[in-house]
Amino acid sequence: MLTSMQPQFEEKRFALRMALRLPIVVSGRSDDGAAWSEPTETDDISTLGALFQLNQHIGQGDSLYIRSHRPDGVPVEVKAKVVRIAPGSHGTSRVGVSIVEQKENWLRLFVAWIADDNVAEGHEE
Repeated sequence: MLTSMQPQFEEKRFALRMALRLPIVVSGRSDDGAAWSEPTETDDISTLGALFQLNQHIGQGDSLYIRSHRPDGVPVEVKAKVVRIAPGSHGTSRVGVSIVEQKENWLRLFVAWIADDNVAEGHEE
């Protein structure tokens, strides 16, 4: 392993990205400390993060928790950091996050959905 020699940053453009409507539940804490949770779905996911729309007001740099399930039903929860916010449709925000904890679980989720998608496409007639 060359973990000590890996750079401290990861270039976003090298992340494998896939347009996928994956149901997720995003949760966090508002400025007053109150916990909130909102179901949504991803616009796309990558090996390093995700893009989705959210009604909840959040700020860049906020920590969020994202819960989802792999195609086999195994639950996945990761911690993410908000890296991008843009106006979305119908008053929502388009939120881009980078996974900061449980990255291996997110990568497994990503790979599982790609494999599941490819298997489904291979069996269509």
